[in-house]
Amino acid sequence: MRNFLTTVSAAALGLTLSVAVPSYSHAQSLAGSYLAGRSASVNNDYALAAQYYASALARDPKNVELMDNATLSYLALGDVKRAVPLGKAIIAAGQNSQAARMVITAGLAADGKFEELAQQEVQSDGISPWLDGLVKAWALIGADDVDAAMKQFDSISTDSGMEGIISFHRALALATVGRYAESEAVFDSGVVGAAARTRRGVLARAEILSQLDRNEEAVALISNTFNGSTDPELDMLIARFNAGEKVPFTHAPTARAGLAEVFYTFAALLRAERASDYYTLLYARVARYLRPDHIDALLMSAGLLEDLGQYELAIDEYRGVGAENSAYHVAELGRAAALRRLEKADQAIEVLNQLTRTHGEMAVVHSTLGDTLRAQDEDQAAIAAYSQALELTKDGDQRKWYLLFSRGIAFSQDGEGVAAEADFRAALEINPDQPQVLNYLGYSLVEEKRKLDEALDMIERAVKASPNSGYIVDSLGWVYYRLGRYDEAVTQMERAVELEAVDPVVNDHLGDVYWAVGRNREALFQWRRALSFVEFTKTDTEADPDRIRRKLEVGLDVVLQEEGADPLKVASDE
Repeated sequence: MRNFLTTVSAAALGLTLSVAVPSYSHAQSLAGSYLAGRSASVNNDYALAAQYYASALARDPKNVELMDNATLSYLALGDVKRAVPLGKAIIAAGQNSQAARMVITAGLAADGKFEELAQQEVQSDGISPWLDGLVKAWALIGADDVDAAMKQFDSISTDSGMEGIISFHRALALATVGRYAESEAVFDSGVVGAAARTRRGVLARAEILSQLDRNEEAVALISNTFNGSTDPELDMLIARFNAGEKVPFTHAPTARAGLAEVFYTFAALLRAERASDYYTLLYARVARYLRPDHIDALLMSAGLLEDLGQYELAIDEYRGVGAENSAYHVAELGRAAALRRLEKADQAIEVLNQLTRTHGEMAVVHSTLGDTLRAQDEDQAAIAAYSQALELTKDGDQRKWYLLFSRGIAFSQDGEGVAAEADFRAALEINPDQPQVLNYLGYSLVEEKRKLDEALDMIERAVKASPNSGYIVDSLGWVYYRLGRYDEAVTQMERAVELEAVDPVVNDHLGDVYWAVGRNREALFQWRRALSFVEFTKTDTEADPDRIRRKLEVGLDVVLQEEGADPLKVASDE
């Protein structure tokens, strides 16, 4: 697999670094369009990039670099049909371009020109060796030459690290041509490996078993793989199996669908290997073009677009899943997340409220609504949403700790400390060493100045579990401060600031600790830093800017006196 990543990463560099800046002798309008397109590409604004590159091509229609960049932009947008003529023009100009080969391959497959696709030379006409080998095999399936296709699978099945993927596609291809017993034999042999344990692999095999009148085995396969967890798609499929229906094979019913699966497989591999989101998106887009109903490719494309900061494009993708589809709730949850990232929380809440009416039996819908409401400080509504999610979650489900923790935070933010503590302790009964819960409850106890020994134990355990979390290390320093163990507090607070250098709360806390040990000048410096970060971020924070300004004016001792708080246990002047 590492060799695969090296190969595709090198290819990715070829895609992104092959552009040459037009010569100065070109008209400035051409240069302007080119540079604007480059800027848009860097910012992942593919629609704007395509617009500028098209404008530049109108002035210099034979510029191969411009064509290549425009091809990439259209491909990233999923507009493969518009990219195909550009790809052909690039190859006709004698240039080699991986993007051009991708769109040409997609165009031939979409047009059903499988014989022509099968005749392409892998070394000169292809995209990458492993992908090209699978493309050729599926093209032969499309050309009704099954024997040649099987020989093609054989010829590439010895490539190190790819045996499982190739065997998986052989099994799919056999099912495509109705040879279900042979397809199941491939799965049963174990050679498919990890691909057989993916969701698509499991569901494809379940459909194949159904075609062999082995529905009970199909149900057992799903149950054993997903440990009894289900979702609307799995529930519907299991119901069909239990009803005795012979469920059709849908994962690659045609050669074109098989080719879509090739591109989706490679997109999934790239994502698993943490390759570039942009490069991975290109493969997912081809899969979606070849098979518009490939919901997994759609959801992957949308998620990648979110990661690339293209939230509007992601929302458009998510909208492509209809309410009748079993993955509708997944798409709507994704759309709500993208709306939140666009700072359109009201619209996100509207989407989630609607989802509670259509998929109200799913705990994740209510918990996601709770998270969104809590982020908007609508704590009472968030508590109600979390409570509904908890009612829908079975006892013994390990995920219950997170719901209790989340509701506890909402209770805490709403000033209901007793209820919050009860939820935190219930979460710890399920997951005793969970660092976030230990830290939150421990910090809350410190702020309330009670059970400080227990709070210290909790936070020390949290730091042991997450030693590189600045917020948790900050909590440990703060409990030392509350206990009057100022020298120990300094050590932890300095470490916390190293980990969270621009967090206003952590810097404010370090200032207080410095003041407590007599390092007043350093305290003033940290408070100024904290104040600058509060004013810069302009986000809700525990750091009170007015209190920080008062400390800068008169010092911490006077502020504590004005607040009626206990004085510092130890204080000294510089």
